[in-house]
Amino acid sequence: MKANKLNLLGISVNAIDLPATLERMAAGIAAGLGGLVLLAPAHNLMAAWREPALRAIFNAAALVVPDGMGTVWFLRGLGAYAGRVYGPDLLRAACQHGLDAGWRHALLGGSPQVSQALVARLQADYPGLQIVAALSPPFGELAPGAEEQLLAQLNASQADIVWVALGSPRQERWMAAVQPRLQASWLVGVGAAFDFLSGAKPQAPIWVQRAGLEWLFRLLSEPRRLWRRYAEYPLFVCLALGQKLGLLRFEEPA
Repeated sequence: MKANKLNLLGISVNAIDLPATLERMAAGIAAGLGGLVLLAPAHNLMAAWREPALRAIFNAAALVVPDGMGTVWFLRGLGAYAGRVYGPDLLRAACQHGLDAGWRHALLGGSPQVSQALVARLQADYPGLQIVAALSPPFGELAPGAEEQLLAQLNASQADIVWVALGSPRQERWMAAVQPRLQASWLVGVGAAFDFLSGAKPQAPIWVQRAGLEWLFRLLSEPRRLWRRYAEYPLFVCLALGQKLGLLRFEEPA
């Protein structure tokens, strides 16, 4: 197994925190290396546990970071140090961290209105920030010609990091498929981060996030869209406890 990773339900997850994630990304950009950065809240772990093809994508990623408090507690329960690497926080921290180094950022996803609001917000908060592309592809699968045009735009932007907000698991599958054709060091899947940071959707208060109750806040905010996702959380807890107690064993990631 790759260094600094633990097996959670058969998925290889980095025991890492936000500062260490930024250090890994900075080293990759400096060396012209990188890969996929995937978030691992409980619902992504459950999706990967159920689907072998998606699990393989997670296990091949350069970084799989503990986005949810459930994942953080799971890692700590297995004896590792981990801190939450929350998608919106990672995006903001990378904008700040890369200012002096001139990191070039591309944003992919969200509606044109959300994308425009996000660019304005980030550039106001981080003067001098280089956002070299902000693209809003239509929802659903792209036609081959449209996808080639999108990839050409991203490569022409010479972005160091492409932030992808297409929703899980679509964004993970898409990033894995196109990574060989993209020149950016890092492709980072950040889910709903664009909506939160642009102000399009309400973000849970910090105390709610730290208490591990963000799922409840989001469920109350969007019950019809999210109830199926969070209905699996009790099963996640049972699987996690079963692994911790040695009652359940999961295949070691390759």
